[in-house]
Amino acid sequence: MFNIMIIDDNEQLQNELGNMLFNNSYLVTKIKEFNNISSQVENNNPDLILLDINLPNEDGFKICTEIRSFSKVPIIFITSRDTNVDELMGITLGGDDFITKPYNTQILLARISSLLKRAYPNDKSMDIIKYKGLKLNILSSTLEHDGKIVELTKNELKILHYLINNKGKIVSRVDIMEYLWDSSLFVNDNTLTVNITRIRNKIEEIGLSDFIKTKRGQGYII
Repeated sequence: MFNIMIIDDNEQLQNELGNMLFNNSYLVTKIKEFNNISSQVENNNPDLILLDINLPNEDGFKICTEIRSFSKVPIIFITSRDTNVDELMGITLGGDDFITKPYNTQILLARISSLLKRAYPNDKSMDIIKYKGLKLNILSSTLEHDGKIVELTKNELKILHYLINNKGKIVSRVDIMEYLWDSSLFVNDNTLTVNITRIRNKIEEIGLSDFIKTKRGQGYII
């Protein structure tokens, strides 16, 4: 499952775009603090970036240049600026595509899909994620270990994928709930507890124990 980062200070557009991507089986990372954006990109390591030009503090052209100093991640400019000069500058500075607002949703999805296929032809389809003997199949929403398979609900899949994507880090309950909220899946504190318990039970059912550790007062870690 590919992780797409949205860098746009229009919160409504950011949410609408994020929900559309989520509903088309992409993970979504939204930039909410517009300082040191290139550092946030480096820390999150997205698979593709949707970048606006008109942003607080730094414009998208400068951010693109900074990102290109350390990463070849695909970048699509999505902006209301529609002159030939803007498009030429965006591509010259390292952008891979340039789309003007308002955009056609299906065309945007097609361009994202095409760019991802070109950028990751073999090694990053991410349909199956393997970690410590566990196989998480994104397409079938299943877990497998040692020949045993269990099915996951949509919430369970998203929570487990988020934890594995942040393996080695403590992920707070608030982080998980905000992530699912941004993805249009409402999860409150009690619901999260129930989902974590179910995920643990399913992992134990296929032969792995203590896969998700609780850090009291901090969150969870894989």
